[in-house]
Amino acid sequence: MTSPDSPTALPKVAIHYCTGCRWLLRAGWLAQELLTTFEKELSEVALRPGSGGVFRIEVDGELLWDRSRDGGFPELKILKQLVRDRIAPDKPLGHSDRPG
Repeated sequence: MTSPDSPTALPKVAIHYCTGCRWLLRAGWLAQELLTTFEKELSEVALRPGSGGVFRIEVDGELLWDRSRDGGFPELKILKQLVRDRIAPDKPLGHSDRPG
C-alpha cells in the first residue's frame, strides 16, 4: 500500500454537497459509480457535507465540476470522462465513451 505522501499515491475525489438541499443520495450514487469504474485508479471518494446549494467535485483539490459554474449536476457519463481524463487518460470507459 502506498503512503499518502508517496509520489505514486492514487488520486482522491471529493464530492461537496448541500445537506439542506438533500443532495446526499446524489453524491453517494456518484461516489459509488466512480469507485466502481475507477476501482484501481482511485484511493478514495470523500463525501463532504456543506450548505448554500453547493455541489462540487474535485480531484486532488482540482475543481472538475461546480453546479453553479457548470449549470446543474453532471451527467454520469460526462463526470466519468472528466475523471478519466484527469487520472487515467488511456482507460477505456466502454459505453460511456460513445457519443451521446
